[in-house]
Amino acid sequence: MDAVILQIFNGLSLGSVLLMISLGLAFAFGLMGVINMAHGEFMMIGAYMAYVFQQVFAPMLGGVEPGIWFLLAIPAAFVFAAALGALMEVTLIRHLYGRPLDTLLATWGVGLILQQAARSIFGAPNVNVSSPVWLNGGYDIGAGLLLPYKRIFIIALVIVAVVAVYLHLTRTASGRRLRAVMQNREMASCLGIRSRNVDAMTFALGTGLAGVAGCALTLIGPIGPSLGTFYIVDAFMVVVLGGVGSLPGTVLAAVVVGLSNTLLELGTSATVGKVLVLLLIIAFLQWKPSGLAAVQVR
Repeated sequence: MDAVILQIFNGLSLGSVLLMISLGLAFAFGLMGVINMAHGEFMMIGAYMAYVFQQVFAPMLGGVEPGIWFLLAIPAAFVFAAALGALMEVTLIRHLYGRPLDTLLATWGVGLILQQAARSIFGAPNVNVSSPVWLNGGYDIGAGLLLPYKRIFIIALVIVAVVAVYLHLTRTASGRRLRAVMQNREMASCLGIRSRNVDAMTFALGTGLAGVAGCALTLIGPIGPSLGTFYIVDAFMVVVLGGVGSLPGTVLAAVVVGLSNTLLELGTSATVGKVLVLLLIIAFLQWKPSGLAAVQVR
């Protein structure tokens, strides 16, 4: 029972990371029909941003242990990844709308370029990011079961991000414009909404969230140029299973995929567990192609 509880907790933390990555994919695909194969590389950029802050700013801010540098690296990763995402949308993606195959190939090429750039700057071997001292250890819930503070922090960070995205979509003018363009681009344009500006802002929001996810992943293990490739397939599964463009569906799908991965690995291996999750998702989509919570339209 202890092993099952620990696996459930690990599944929730994995689902939290997948949710952070998948939010940007869900909105970009639902709004623009763009399959961004370079999305994982923006997560890698966020991870290396934490590494840069550790190497450059930690000595100026009392060392690695207090963790002030890490708290500053999270918004910095969001801003830097969002700026690169907006630049990519304006210079490349905007010229390929309505051509999904060309967009897929172009973003895949951008991903390879970003990976090689990371190898040239930081080297091919993986690097470690030290955790702040207040994230070491775990919370003892009894019977010798310890929940790591690092994973608790990741879950809390994702909850804050989801709440912020929800408030942005429902309480701000730019969020209402995003929902209007997603539901009916032509009508929104007729009412004066600049849909291309909405596209750029949405793409930047998605890549910024991927950067925050990469920053959070540095707490779990070493990072390298190929970091994004380990999560991009699971992120696309979350988007498809949740229903394109649906915030509640994406949240539910991320939890389902994260828990399924960890629980199925408990009785099998990691590879077999992923295959079983993929087969279950395919079977579910045969029954309900629109996903868990498709956007309702009239």
